[in-house]
Amino acid sequence: MNEKLYQVALEFIPGIGDVNAKNLIAYCGSASAVFTAKINHLKKIPGIGPKTIDLLSSAQPLHEAERVIKEASKKGIDIHHFTDSSYPEKLKQTIDSPNIIYSKGTINSWSKVLAIVGTRNATDYGRTITERIIEDARELGLVVVSGLAYGIDITAHRAALKANIPTIGVLAGGLDRIYPSSHKKPAEEMLENGGLISENPPGVQAEAHFFPARNRIIAGMSDAVVVIEAARKGGALITANIADSYNRTVFAVPGDLENKFSEGCNYLIRNQKALIYTGVDDLKYHLNWDTEKPNAQRPAKHDFSKLPEGDQKLLSTLSDHPAGLAVDEIAWRTQTPINQLAGNLLNLEFQGLIKSLPGKKYKLS
Repeated sequence: MNEKLYQVALEFIPGIGDVNAKNLIAYCGSASAVFTAKINHLKKIPGIGPKTIDLLSSAQPLHEAERVIKEASKKGIDIHHFTDSSYPEKLKQTIDSPNIIYSKGTINSWSKVLAIVGTRNATDYGRTITERIIEDARELGLVVVSGLAYGIDITAHRAALKANIPTIGVLAGGLDRIYPSSHKKPAEEMLENGGLISENPPGVQAEAHFFPARNRIIAGMSDAVVVIEAARKGGALITANIADSYNRTVFAVPGDLENKFSEGCNYLIRNQKALIYTGVDDLKYHLNWDTEKPNAQRPAKHDFSKLPEGDQKLLSTLSDHPAGLAVDEIAWRTQTPINQLAGNLLNLEFQGLIKSLPGKKYKLS
């Protein structure tokens, strides 16, 4: 039978989760092999207990999968398994990425992906800054990702549409249930130059507990997240924290000290959980997204061989981790005392060889 049927069927094993679904496939070789594996083999797989093994012998998950596949086909919804080449590459790199995602439009054709998130209660300042960021970023050839929610999210999507920048909306419910319904028109327009994504199959309503899970997809798909107006508690801060845990670059737009919807951004900046966003040059510098003229010469690369042995080892370690490493991990990997490492990092940053990131992390320039 079609492998896709078994891949989707794993979604209907109660309590299995995305990580265990991937473990099962890794141990068995394919989704179809999971359903035909011998019980003794399944018992050896970490995280797989007797209840899950019993459910794998039931026909119900396959019936549910067949229904979902038919419904998705009827509504023009594509289904992507995390092993498919059509699955967004950046999202695939996160440990808790969805086993299955559903999409409409184009979702996997861009090398530069910027997420923009913020409060649903956006002020005029927040909306203006969002529109300015989108307009300034047009030259970078990127795609804008957000959550299609009220406030900053929909402002980002609409600004991207106006600037003819591809934009992707990540939904908490099924793609046939646009939420909020008032955003159905821009959602349809996004399919012409971008797309829509959800980890939930068609027919599923956007319920409250789906939104935090949705935020990890926004963070995982992106190279960087810009937070524009956010309270100390809320979805935007959740997305920022998840992005930081994925080693994504997080920016925050500073705001009015007396506005509660600036507290989250100011908190991120103050606690070094986000870089301050002051303009598009910040994206160019921290993400190496600078645009080059066709005939411009590239600057000559530094000759690391002339540097002290300790600096060479540090730079070599960072070159193996393009997304950057935390100071304590650099110290462990290079076997350098923290007090000595701090001086080395500062010196290399002054030379323009490395960049500092939020959360006391560093990466090569």
